[in-house]
Amino acid sequence: MAPLLSKAEYAAIAARLQPRTQAFIDGEFRDAIGGRTFVTTNPATGQPLAEVAACDRHDVDVAVAAAKRVFEAGSWSKLQPGERKRLLLRFAQLLEDNAHELAVLESLDSGKPVSECQTVDVPETIHTLRWHAELIDKIYDATAPTGHDAVTLVVREAIGVVGLVLPWNFPLLMLAWKIAPSLAAGCSIVVKPAKETTLSALRVAQLAHEAGIPAGVFNLVPGGGREVGEAIGRHMDISMVSFTGSTDTGRLFLKYASESNLKRVVLELGGKNPAVVMNDCENLDEVAQFVTAGAFWNMGENCSASSRLIVHEDVKDALLGLIGRHLQDWKLGDPLDPQNRLGAMVSKAHFEKVKSYLAYAAEQQLAVVQGGQTQAGVFVQPTIVDNVGRDNRLFVEEIFGPVLSVTSFKTLDEAIEIANDTVYGLAASAYTGSLRNALRLSREIRAGVVTVNCFGEGDASTPFGGYKESGFGGRDKSIWAHDQYTELKTIWINAS
Repeated sequence: MAPLLSKAEYAAIAARLQPRTQAFIDGEFRDAIGGRTFVTTNPATGQPLAEVAACDRHDVDVAVAAAKRVFEAGSWSKLQPGERKRLLLRFAQLLEDNAHELAVLESLDSGKPVSECQTVDVPETIHTLRWHAELIDKIYDATAPTGHDAVTLVVREAIGVVGLVLPWNFPLLMLAWKIAPSLAAGCSIVVKPAKETTLSALRVAQLAHEAGIPAGVFNLVPGGGREVGEAIGRHMDISMVSFTGSTDTGRLFLKYASESNLKRVVLELGGKNPAVVMNDCENLDEVAQFVTAGAFWNMGENCSASSRLIVHEDVKDALLGLIGRHLQDWKLGDPLDPQNRLGAMVSKAHFEKVKSYLAYAAEQQLAVVQGGQTQAGVFVQPTIVDNVGRDNRLFVEEIFGPVLSVTSFKTLDEAIEIANDTVYGLAASAYTGSLRNALRLSREIRAGVVTVNCFGEGDASTPFGGYKESGFGGRDKSIWAHDQYTELKTIWINAS
């Protein structure tokens, strides 16, 4: 992992950056066919960073045609597994060699603290790529027990051209979660980064080409959801789409698939995730640290954020006091200052959305016990709102900002009922000193990831995705992610 630099050193890297801004199609950078561009800004300052190619369905058509051509030619899809592994490992090494640049690009484009980019996002991106690369020649296919009259093989084949549509909250890491297993499987890819956060993805596409991944395998098409995302969702030559983002947009991809070629769709969507704290915790201060991180890491712009604190009434006041104490260490400010742990909201539009929930809390005279204010620019203080009822918007709606709602309970049954009172089911955390309570909470909370006495999402080896309106069709990460980028084929050989 590259070491943290000083604020001055990060500023120096930022000053000399010359980010690529064109689409990357068939091994080269190209202007959008229509000649249009859009401005991407630094959310922390409001200043323009670059003018990026604003692509549309015509650019998607060219990218898909290139991806289909190279897939059918087999220069990647039929490459020996060990050779694909070698090239992906070289790709990962180039990312590591450029770690400081990638961290600064990510911070400038998204408003994320550079310290988080440097210590979490970039190294996890590299690790994800290496993990899936190493898996390539370690996944075995199977034979079926058909007796002596036949030999039956059950084999995986790359699904074809896949569309990867990314969110803006973890641009590099979500890119890695999708490109690593899809490239490892032998697919050709067409990537659409979020319009707000395009620059780091373009640099990654360039490094993939430098690593030796054949032209046409890795294509990146910037632009808006309607212009590029829908074109990917409806394209007849795309066999599968993996999308991370809002539940409403996820529904659209199911619609696009149903109205086109019934392409496979994998969705990782929203969350309103509970952190359940029992009154038997052995170390309440440690719980406070995990809850603070779960709620406010990445400014709460995290689909698995612990946005609902469901806490036993016996320990609620003590826990809130400890969380308030730990928040003193979460400094809010310039994302390029490595001393700051909280940065800017990703955009003015998203800032206004989060701000509207603060205004709602004030209008409803809710008990704001921490924060509740904004700062100059698009900065939002970490906010805690106590005594939030189950019919309240703060309990029900995904805010995607640094706002933690607090609801108390008396019994374990009540805690489980409150935790499951949501249309989402992505993640949850349970804090308890009782093994019995831990098992019951982890089994009965309806979520795809449940952590016990910690906050997190597992690691590269564990699947990530949700229940209910939080997900559909598959999982990111782990060996299971490879399944969604492959087709199963039965080969029956008559041996009689």
